[in-house]
Amino acid sequence: MSLTIPQPEATAGDTSWFTHDRFGLFIHWGLYALPARHEWVQSREKTTAEEYDRYFRHFDPDLYDPKQWARAAAGAGMKYFVVTTKHHEGFCLFDSQHTDFKSTNTLCGRDLLRPMVDAFREHDMRVGFYHSLLDWRHPHYTIDRHHPRREDPDAAAQNEQREIARYAEYLYNQTEELLSRYGTVDVLWYDFSFRDGGPVFPGKTKEDWQSERLIELIRKLQPNVVLNDRLQIGGDIKTPEQFQPREWVRVDGKPVVWEACQTFSGSWGYYRDEESWKSVDQLVQMLIDTVSKGGNLLLNVGPTGRGEFDHRALDRLAGMGEWMKRHSRSIYGCTQAPAEFGPAPQDCRYTYHPEKNRLYLHVFTWPFKNLHLDGMADRVEYAQLLSDASEVRMRSTPAPAEHGSTAAEQSKTTLTLELPVKKPPVTVPVIELFLK
Repeated sequence: MSLTIPQPEATAGDTSWFTHDRFGLFIHWGLYALPARHEWVQSREKTTAEEYDRYFRHFDPDLYDPKQWARAAAGAGMKYFVVTTKHHEGFCLFDSQHTDFKSTNTLCGRDLLRPMVDAFREHDMRVGFYHSLLDWRHPHYTIDRHHPRREDPDAAAQNEQREIARYAEYLYNQTEELLSRYGTVDVLWYDFSFRDGGPVFPGKTKEDWQSERLIELIRKLQPNVVLNDRLQIGGDIKTPEQFQPREWVRVDGKPVVWEACQTFSGSWGYYRDEESWKSVDQLVQMLIDTVSKGGNLLLNVGPTGRGEFDHRALDRLAGMGEWMKRHSRSIYGCTQAPAEFGPAPQDCRYTYHPEKNRLYLHVFTWPFKNLHLDGMADRVEYAQLLSDASEVRMRSTPAPAEHGSTAAEQSKTTLTLELPVKKPPVTVPVIELFLK
């Protein structure tokens, strides 16, 4: 019997590993770690380049240990990472030959990207680079509604001296550096295009970035790289940000490969005083919910100015790792359950492993003794709690006949799982269903 699972069309990049691994680490790190009040601090506070230079002069991540970062990510069950090689502030973590605004010219005096790439590869994690399309430092990046100088009285006059085409060349040259110096790059994550520039300034789109030319370079240097969608053309994945889609993401009615990017708290960069941190329970449920809809989760950490992961991030990573240690097979290689299995019970999520033909039932709210799976009695051979491989007893009961229902519908049976009264001592219990 064939089962109905959405099948995205093939794209230029290789997403086969991506849709298997499902869980990655986002890292937002730059000079904004020093003010420690959001990675958009320069734009929010309308800081001049001269004022912002105090962070450049004092950036010295003396406790930076990328091997520890990689251990924390791998311990959480993450399989790839994506790091900000350059964020909107324009500061580069690598030794670019096209700017002086880079880590090698700070007190730390070194390329911070190279040891990070090496450390994560040692843990068999794939490598991803985020690179900002915005650049508030570059002299030819035109002022727009996000730019720190947008309220200058002479902002329009300043733009007359700027040539966005010269900035596009800079973008092209830095992309070439990133894709030719660090070995295989598995993910390239640009950020971002915007059509609405407000009443004064135009937005910035694929014409400004010269996206077609850029993509030609990308495919020449790294033909299999997974490219995101924010160049407006040529992307392999869609990237909903800071929200959970209601269903498998579609474009023009067709399912696509997608990745939700989310934060531990309300900020991407290190924010010392930000307190809206998600619990381990929330984060594990977010990961499950994403995979249950055929997506990946890219979960962000913002290291401190001294180069460490915030203690709250380490706590969450460890908590997720404890759950993943016993439940990762309900995540890796899994996707949305076939439509024929019907919806999961209330407060539950299904994931499905097509190759193993196993269905995983994630129970967000533990019920009292019984959990009913409509129409599943003739599909399941065996059930167990994934955490300890203890059997979950099953019984079948006929579905109630409803007025006007067909004989076939009346013959369907409900599978009832007999659960322990007490919830297992794990963040989210998972029942592994071995299908016939």
